[in-house]
Amino acid sequence: MAMKPAAQPLRVLIVPDKFKGTLAAAAAAAALARGWRSVRAWDELDLLPMSDGGDGFGEVMGRLLRARVRTVRTLDAAHRPVTAPWWWVPGQKLAVIEAARVVGLAGLPPQKFHPFQLDTFGLGRVLRAAVRAGARHCVLGLGGSATNDGGFGLARALGWKFWDDRGAELDQWWQLCRLARVTPPAGAPDLQVTAAVDVANPLLGARGASRVYGPQKGLRPDDWPFAESCLRRLAAVLARQLNIVCARTPGAGAAGGLGFGLMAFAGARTEPGFEIFARAARLEERIREADWVLTGEGAVDEQTFMGKGVGRVARLCARWRVPCAVLAGVVNVPPKHGKIFARMAALTEIATLAEAKARPRYYLEQLGAQAAVESAR
Repeated sequence: MAMKPAAQPLRVLIVPDKFKGTLAAAAAAAALARGWRSVRAWDELDLLPMSDGGDGFGEVMGRLLRARVRTVRTLDAAHRPVTAPWWWVPGQKLAVIEAARVVGLAGLPPQKFHPFQLDTFGLGRVLRAAVRAGARHCVLGLGGSATNDGGFGLARALGWKFWDDRGAELDQWWQLCRLARVTPPAGAPDLQVTAAVDVANPLLGARGASRVYGPQKGLRPDDWPFAESCLRRLAAVLARQLNIVCARTPGAGAAGGLGFGLMAFAGARTEPGFEIFARAARLEERIREADWVLTGEGAVDEQTFMGKGVGRVARLCARWRVPCAVLAGVVNVPPKHGKIFARMAALTEIATLAEAKARPRYYLEQLGAQAAVESAR
């Protein structure tokens, strides 16, 4: 039962990211809103699903930009036929593409494919479809990919060719250890590409694509030296032959080196996905106008404060002295970061992990209701 109306309704901004594997950002926002309204039905709620470039980026940006959804027949990371969406803003000649919806890890059967069997070719096909539709600008969210190919597959779909020293064409990214030269396509499309990244890692080294993100895609430690040698050879040949030097650029290691591939083969510039979202959503303005902010994602931990969306929202709230509650699946926030939130709560505080995954909407509503009660104190 809702409490009696207060003299002044609160303005509440609800801006969660996805709860990976259970709820999309929009579903999480709706669940939190239902919970809040069950206690304080008279408050003004502003629902703003968030993405910093990973799963859900296309849907979130498509909604903000009032884009039209288009589909194209292409291939997933394992070269299986799929129909993939992309988002089209005709007035701006802008395409929004989400890598996770084309070559995403979530779209593959668990542990069936090794990363050496996967590439980004299908993503290149979607980019070509956007060009054919008349796109002059493209924003491409990189997170959630299953691949570690440095953009090799995407390049081949765009018309690049790769050769060994005997003149044999290479068609698998693990063959890049033999790469001797590349042939660019005859004509590059007039397309400005922005790669929306959520990390600043370089392509190679201890913080590079293979070592940091390879394990979640299926690369084992004994695969790392070979995988890195392939990407290192790719970067070296491009630098020597075409003076393309971007392996150390922040974000080059995003999505298994897809950040590097987009810079090298499509002339892309990288930008934090959160910044792209925040600008389109007028996020700072909406935070300044709010009395309370609710945010959250599947797991809130040390990585949340390394540039991820939830951590960035919390810091904006702190700047404008707006109380911020984080409501997540699991919360493991180091003490040095804990004071930034007015309230922290996890689904695992009111349910087992199995129960929370089975009924995430229900339990997230409970956290939303608890936050509404806290706001009145």
